[in-house]
Amino acid sequence: MSQQWLSNCARLLVFLAGIVLFATHLANASSQIDVDADLKHLLGRCHWADEDFNECMRQVFNDLRAYFTTGVPDYNIKPFDPHHCSYVELRRGESQGLGSFRLILRNVSEYGWARSEVTKFHADPEDQRIVYTQYFPEKSLEGEYEFAAKMLGTEMNRKGHWNLTLYDYSQTTSVRRIGGPGSLIKVHVEVDRIGGMELHIENLLQGQPLNQLADGVINSMWQLGLPFIKPMINELVSTAFTDIFNESFRHFPLEKFLAT
Repeated sequence: MSQQWLSNCARLLVFLAGIVLFATHLANASSQIDVDADLKHLLGRCHWADEDFNECMRQVFNDLRAYFTTGVPDYNIKPFDPHHCSYVELRRGESQGLGSFRLILRNVSEYGWARSEVTKFHADPEDQRIVYTQYFPEKSLEGEYEFAAKMLGTEMNRKGHWNLTLYDYSQTTSVRRIGGPGSLIKVHVEVDRIGGMELHIENLLQGQPLNQLADGVINSMWQLGLPFIKPMINELVSTAFTDIFNESFRHFPLEKFLAT
């Protein structure tokens, strides 16, 4: 095998590698242009000064559902259907008091955003806040839980898998930036309506028959307890979404796409 032949092969491989790298760069640049053009088309049709700005943005939010399953990697926006939360914690009471508990949810996945609809939208530019109401025909969540409680000296510790499905569900979300571009985002979520619910919690009671009984009681009587647990649901969801929104939208250049 001649040295000249090896040299020619090497040159050919370098040439092919260059073509591949150039094609990859071109594809990435094209993808970036396509995403920027699409976002500019969607967001750019809304003008701050117009009377119908809020309605325009409501429609834009719904048009952006195409990105819920993919996210926008060019701007570090992760997918929202499903979206994931690795950790969220809720505490009530004092460990030295009469009663207290701690609930930790891990590796939570949420599904249903691609079928949701924004029904109301309001922007408050002076307060750097937007408020929108979102309807989900069906929304499901699943993950792992750890629950520790103490009541009158008696301790209870449980952990396992859980899943929750909500039907005919709506929530109102308030998103506020605390400071200038790149500053922290604060999210507050309020449950507006739950038409139906199915909840299954593994190892809540000792033994499979008792667990099935607990599932039956929870799923048949949840409406009675909703006024008491609703504030805790709002807190858990708000904490999770504050982390999610900061991770995906804290540095998103919204002004680049909005029309003045």
